[in-house]
Amino acid sequence: MLNPADRKTRMVKGRFARLNAAGFSLLEVLITLTILGIIAAGVVPITRNSLRHQKEVELHQALRDLRDAIDRYKRFNDSNPGAIPIEERTQSGYPKTLQLLVDGFTPAGLVGDAKIKFLRRMPIDPMTGNSDWGTRAYSDDPGSDGGGSDDVWDVFSKSEGVALNNTKYKDW
Repeated sequence: MLNPADRKTRMVKGRFARLNAAGFSLLEVLITLTILGIIAAGVVPITRNSLRHQKEVELHQALRDLRDAIDRYKRFNDSNPGAIPIEERTQSGYPKTLQLLVDGFTPAGLVGDAKIKFLRRMPIDPMTGNSDWGTRAYSDDPGSDGGGSDDVWDVFSKSEGVALNNTKYKDW
């Protein structure tokens, strides 16, 4: 049989044991917050790189669409000599401007307002936020920044940024 003092001691210890089991200590809370902070610090760069990667994918697609339209124009010009109006023709057979691919033209000898278009709209450069693209002419030097001749042979981004793979966007 327990004496009254032992019984009281057991009862008090039991209450504190229940209180400690019901909550968290300050140390446990600090450790948990530290771990969450480390995880959050790792998520921010991953999210930033994910958004940048998405823009790079959009840039690749826009460049692919523009280059495909230029190539289709050239193939049309080669397979239909004389169909492109004289004011739109170039020596190389490439379009005079990128806007011509969007605006289109009425083939020579065709009556009416039917136009041949190679792009529905000018793509937006996701790196610069506008549709102002750099162009290279067929006669330009391969490494030049273009902009001087009478045709559009290639396009590039005007962004001075660097991609995740450490290449410049304007070199794509």
